[in-house]
Amino acid sequence: MAEITASLVKELREKTGAGMMDCKKALGETAGDVEKAVDWLRTKGLSAASKKAGRIAAEGLVGVASSGTRGAVVEVNAETDFVGRNDQFQKFVAAATKLALENGGDLAKVASAPFPGTGRDVQGELTNLIATIGENMSLRRAASLSVSDGVVVAYTHNAVAPDLGKIGVLVALESTGDKAALGGLAKQLAMHVAATNPQSLTVAELDQAAIERERAVLAEKAGQQGKTAEIVAKMVEGGLRKFHQEVVLLEQAFVMDGKTKVSKVVEDAAKTAGAPVRLAGFLRFALGEGIEKKSEDFAAEVAAQLKK
Repeated sequence: MAEITASLVKELREKTGAGMMDCKKALGETAGDVEKAVDWLRTKGLSAASKKAGRIAAEGLVGVASSGTRGAVVEVNAETDFVGRNDQFQKFVAAATKLALENGGDLAKVASAPFPGTGRDVQGELTNLIATIGENMSLRRAASLSVSDGVVVAYTHNAVAPDLGKIGVLVALESTGDKAALGGLAKQLAMHVAATNPQSLTVAELDQAAIERERAVLAEKAGQQGKTAEIVAKMVEGGLRKFHQEVVLLEQAFVMDGKTKVSKVVEDAAKTAGAPVRLAGFLRFALGEGIEKKSEDFAAEVAAQLKK
């Protein structure tokens, strides 16, 4: 029987995206022939998909789509980052994002929508993809933005293909003004959002719990300096204004010049757009945010598994 080395397992995993133990088994079944092992994995069928469900899927892709006054963003997760470079996976995310645009970002509707050219719904196609690629995957979330008049513009950061990347952003501008001018501004604002990760659009929309946490920290710091209650109160309010400038989009300094408030940038855009402009909303999806990831040494993991 051919020796199943760590390098063979790694090669097969990189070719197929399949799980490590599946690769090891495939090579064992095919006497170490990598190409035959690829075929063996592809013939495993849907029974393989259920075995992946318990594994952490924090990689994958974020997809964005926009059309005129509408936009949508979707996150589809996989276990390893190289699946994001898989052509089949990219096509799935792109198609799911377009369906999210058609269904107003409703995740349940997206999952049950017919997947083009397959006779399956989106969730069924994802299950099929899990069996084909060999990793746990999930259609994690979707959302949309729209305006009655104006533009919704999409932007991806760390893009691996058009409208697919690690960070996806939508920005909605409401205005009757020139759409080309609005589109240019919205693109710059989307890049700003990708870079600064604001927590809210306005101060009023900022999470009250986040404000209270910040207020408590500021009060504790000021109190340690032995200031009077009146001075502490003023220091806390000053600190909160600075906090707002850091986390509220309309209060932030625009990254394009580092000094002008975003609210002022939007206000001044009326001159080039030919009509008042309102920043109606934004969405920012960063791949894997909120998912607990496990740090692993891949080479050590392969070696350990081969000893079993």
